[in-house]
Amino acid sequence: MAKATKKQALGRGLSALLKDPENDIKSVDDKNADKVVGNIIELELESIDVNPFQPRTSFNDETLRELATSIKEVGVIQPITVRKLDFNSYQLVSGERRFRASKLAGLKTIPAYIRIANDHESLTMALVENIQRQDLDPIEIALSYQRLIDEISLTQEQLSDRVGKKRSTIANYLRLLKLDPIVQTGMRDGFISMGHGRALINLENNQQQLDIYEKVIGKGLSVRETEKLVKSLKDPSENSTSESTTTTPSQLPKDIAKGVKEFSEYFGAKIDVKVSSKGSGKLIIPFSSQEDFNRLKKLINSEN
Repeated sequence: MAKATKKQALGRGLSALLKDPENDIKSVDDKNADKVVGNIIELELESIDVNPFQPRTSFNDETLRELATSIKEVGVIQPITVRKLDFNSYQLVSGERRFRASKLAGLKTIPAYIRIANDHESLTMALVENIQRQDLDPIEIALSYQRLIDEISLTQEQLSDRVGKKRSTIANYLRLLKLDPIVQTGMRDGFISMGHGRALINLENNQQQLDIYEKVIGKGLSVRETEKLVKSLKDPSENSTSESTTTTPSQLPKDIAKGVKEFSEYFGAKIDVKVSSKGSGKLIIPFSSQEDFNRLKKLINSEN
């Protein structure tokens, strides 16, 4: 919790800096601009205008209320992004649902990333440098990857080249952002590991994620135990495995086990395999949504 408090204090300090007329930052060449680019800053909601060119104009009231309730419980996990217009005046770039839900929750301020004039390259460098730090939690890394994709318009392949990580590694981090906000907070605070999060992401239902999350915390379940629990919840029939079929890595021939690991890394998902006593078998590639299915389809087609 000390880590979060430190970040919030930093955000308030930078907010005060931006409200000082003598330090009005308009360009990356201005004094103290380096303290703004790439950092999280607490901004007053009333100083932010929505983007008039926002293509999305319809917001579901029920989902906004649900997000507002979540924000009341755990705060705004993923900061919004704004563009500086004038002194203490900003325009929303991304995160309108979070912006609206924060207002609904009665917040006065919101954590935000600020874009300023000609800061494109500075922002890129700041984010890439931030990703290389050793003390980041998985969600912080995922958020940085997402910002580079959204704000710098990079594909996952381009991002892979830019940060020196495998595309499958980047995909695994990005999938964590689909976890329920409470689960994400648990990961940021060190209650669960990234491995636990990767197991939970296979559950599309947020309430199921939270139910398993509570069991992981309460019983101190390992990643493997969590995976089994998730698997049994998704398909109860998986609990009764045929004697003629092997499914655990320890039972698989070494060359097949190695291949399954490579498949999992490539697809950014935990690949299940079933091998009969005669040597035949099948691979099961899970997907969490239509978008995830299309991602897998694109990967498969790219190999043709």
